[in-house]
Amino acid sequence: MQLARVTGTVVATVKTPGLEGVKFLIVQPLDAARRPVGGQLVAADAVHMAGPGELVYVVAAREAALAMPEPFVPVDHAIVGIVDAVEPVAGRRAGGTAGSAAPARHRRRRGPA
Repeated sequence: MQLARVTGTVVATVKTPGLEGVKFLIVQPLDAARRPVGGQLVAADAVHMAGPGELVYVVAAREAALAMPEPFVPVDHAIVGIVDAVEPVAGRRAGGTAGSAAPARHRRRRGPA
């Protein structure tokens, strides 16, 4: 899943079967610090409630097609959630990368215990 901000709408007068009534929105992908990353994308609104200015979660590829009311329609990206709030996780800074070492309880033991 990718955090993104809705920046606009797309109007399609002709749609493939299975996409009738589905809204298409322009989204700007964001990093963990909510800074723009890469170019804008067109995403189908699988939640039927997203609008310009909202912070959303977007999925791509097969997950996008499965998120639609009729599965496996030809979409590359789909909005699957609207974000109400973003709270930092203790011990991590916004914009940082995932932890480089697994916590001790998840490490495999080698040799006799």
